[in-house]
Amino acid sequence: MTKVFIDGSEGTTGLRIFERFQSRDDIELLQISSELRKDPEERRKFINASDITFLCLPDAAAIEAVSLIDKDNDHTVIIDASTAHRTEAGWAYGFPELGKEFRDNIKNGKRIAVPGCYASGFMMMVYPLIKGGIIADDYPVCVSALSGYSGAGKKAIAMYEGDDKTEDLYAPRQYALSQQHKHLKEMKAIAGLKRMPLFTPVVDDYYSGMIVTLPLYADLLKDRKTPEELHAYFEEYYKGEKFIKVMPFGSEAEGNNFFAANAMSGRDDAQIYITGNEDRLLVTARFDNLGKGASGAAIQCMNIVMGQDEAKGLNL
Repeated sequence: MTKVFIDGSEGTTGLRIFERFQSRDDIELLQISSELRKDPEERRKFINASDITFLCLPDAAAIEAVSLIDKDNDHTVIIDASTAHRTEAGWAYGFPELGKEFRDNIKNGKRIAVPGCYASGFMMMVYPLIKGGIIADDYPVCVSALSGYSGAGKKAIAMYEGDDKTEDLYAPRQYALSQQHKHLKEMKAIAGLKRMPLFTPVVDDYYSGMIVTLPLYADLLKDRKTPEELHAYFEEYYKGEKFIKVMPFGSEAEGNNFFAANAMSGRDDAQIYITGNEDRLLVTARFDNLGKGASGAAIQCMNIVMGQDEAKGLNL
């Protein structure tokens, strides 16, 4: 039985991972006492006793957790849900659908960094386009995104769900206005872009679910494609993948040509839609920021490490 420890089990991602383990019979969950959950020596004991440790922590605490691993410990696998290690050498990027090398690195690695929620949507669209030579690595990528408030953490959840909720929280709120969002670093590095993307995130008054949209000018593509041709490319790229579903061309009509950002709430897979026309194309990713964008992705990585069905314990 695999021994698993969640360092940071009281945060949003940690709680979701904990909940998903309740039906697993192949895991022994190591649980630290609540009063000692921030004690470095107690955390050290649990991390080193585990086969797999999830880090659901702020960046500084995640870096500290890695430093607590004993030098002679060659068995503990770290799956980090923070921003701290996503572009660090020696860390596998936890998005297996991007290619065989990504899946192999997760399977064989001891250090795995789970992508950010916005970055997951970005990567599932942009990485295949660069990989396939459809856009150049210096393409002026501009992405917008809409997310539920759960991705902002416990304090934000309390604000949105509290009795003293302010009027501005009832409306969509754009942020990261300085173009310094913490996910930008991995977006540029993992996708292989030469310039930092323009990124416009918006948080809204619903709990979970996310839409990330990439607009493309057809005449700026290295390999110009119609919407139908671009759809066929993505369909082939993700052929056989359980967690990323390229939706049938034209299926947005089933929702009267609207995309509800909360439609995938509670799920661990993602949808990709290709829309637009021969001059201006849209690639849209829709998923749960707490599922494929966080805890679901972390557990998928764990399943790969364990040699289990990737979808075990997850909702597809």
